[in-house]
Amino acid sequence: MVKLLVKPASNKQVHNITPASAGWEHVGFALYDLQAGEDISVQQPGRELCLVVLTGTASVCAGEKTWSAIGGRSSVFEDKAPGAIYLPAGEEATITADTAVELAVCSAPGKGASGAARIIEAGKMGQEVRGKETNTRYVRNILPETEPADGLLVVEVITPSGNWSSYPPHKHDRDALPEESKLEETYYHRLNPGSGYVHQRVYTDNRSIDETLSAEDRDVVLVPEGYHPVGVPHGYTSYYLNVMAGPVREWHFHNDPAHEWIVTQSE
Repeated sequence: MVKLLVKPASNKQVHNITPASAGWEHVGFALYDLQAGEDISVQQPGRELCLVVLTGTASVCAGEKTWSAIGGRSSVFEDKAPGAIYLPAGEEATITADTAVELAVCSAPGKGASGAARIIEAGKMGQEVRGKETNTRYVRNILPETEPADGLLVVEVITPSGNWSSYPPHKHDRDALPEESKLEETYYHRLNPGSGYVHQRVYTDNRSIDETLSAEDRDVVLVPEGYHPVGVPHGYTSYYLNVMAGPVREWHFHNDPAHEWIVTQSE
């Protein structure tokens, strides 16, 4: 079985999660640390990309289009939208770091049916507050269902100290629309302060998967199926970037029946 917890590498390419390495069909996630003046080119035949400038400022060139000063956050915990570019399947782009940059490259199978390369404007990244009390978290939808893409869904979430996220436990591993969709998912975790960790449990109804992981700063957790709640210890703030994709680009989840009462009680 593939390990669900992926540790960061200490080089320019921090993560390189592919369908082959994850043992699934759709989601890809790569992460790069670029120093000012460095550049990389990305292109994946048959796969669409969402480039997310998590921190720092970069310029992006795709074909005849160039976008300058993309991003600008000093930290993922800054209350500001990241920079993001959508690339249709097979399109090449070059990213040049204007400052030190933390760059996420999110990918999924694509058919080139969602238009040309484009910048994702901050105003189109809808924000919402989910949950209440110790279940409160703050969501920014970078590439939601309402914006064009063939398969990718990309979202970032801030969870305050002592709170729970992706909770009550939910899953999206059955192609049973409209009740539930089948989506693979990655969680890229950041902690503030960086010495922290979160606990994330990944488990299925039949417990064929049942792992409780201590994810540290810059770790990635793979969710091939099952429920996947996150608990944040006191004293630390959690950030994670989610990448989801599956046969149909819709997010419909199913709560664990054992914990559904939490939702009912909150209504």
